[in-house]
Amino acid sequence: MMKKHEIYKKDKWNMMTVEVQGRYIVLREISDDWGEEAHTFLSRPAMMHWANNRFPKEEFQGNEEEWERIMNAFKQV
Repeated sequence: MMKKHEIYKKDKWNMMTVEVQGRYIVLREISDDWGEEAHTFLSRPAMMHWANNRFPKEEFQGNEEEWERIMNAFKQV
């Protein structure tokens, strides 16, 4: 059984989804700058470590609520 989570979506090119496929967590990041990039994680802590490195809180100064929303979406996976 596969469960899909949407982390964020700005339009059809700038979005991030996470699929739980059995024991694997597959994250797909689609960007108009880089194209599609996929990451596979074996655990939620590994995914959260990646998310904290990918979305450092320092880059969201003045927009902390967006950072909180993204991190909460990761925690719901």
